[in-house]
Amino acid sequence: MTESTTSGTRLWTPKGFREDDWVHAEGAEALAGNGRFILPLQAFLVLDDDVRKSAKERIGVLLQPGDELDKIVGLLDQLSLVALAFPAFNDGRSFSKGELLRSRHNFKGAVRATGQVLVDQLPHMLRLGFDEFEVSNPVLLKRLEEGRTGGLPVYYQPAVEPEAKGPKYSWRRKRPG
Repeated sequence: MTESTTSGTRLWTPKGFREDDWVHAEGAEALAGNGRFILPLQAFLVLDDDVRKSAKERIGVLLQPGDELDKIVGLLDQLSLVALAFPAFNDGRSFSKGELLRSRHNFKGAVRATGQVLVDQLPHMLRLGFDEFEVSNPVLLKRLEEGRTGGLPVYYQPAVEPEAKGPKYSWRRKRPG
């Protein structure tokens, strides 16, 4: 079992930094103790249905970029958190999973980004419906401590988070705030 907030990693939400009450675990044996655990996909899938249902508030699942979202779609009602891994800055498959969880599958639990959460990616992740971030990048940590999330003031594509339409063009939207 490893701590979800390893040295230098902090949990940030749009409301600010907070203590992380979730722990990354390798297998279901962690559920014997008290606490909230993020399990790898395979460890989550082998859990008994009754265990998943009774421990819903204590179980999250971690999907790697190559893991299929369809494997958990029918089990989303048994999850309170889905963590999506960003192991490298150039692998964007988890962006798509986050957007699909919110828009297509109407997942109401927490969607967390783990791994390489970078300055340029944060505004896009927020627009796609991510609401928790395990941040270790020093530049991003500094900006978030200063209250700066960054991003562009105008967007050309819609997103999960609704935005007001920009002037003159129905396809141009202004960032809220």
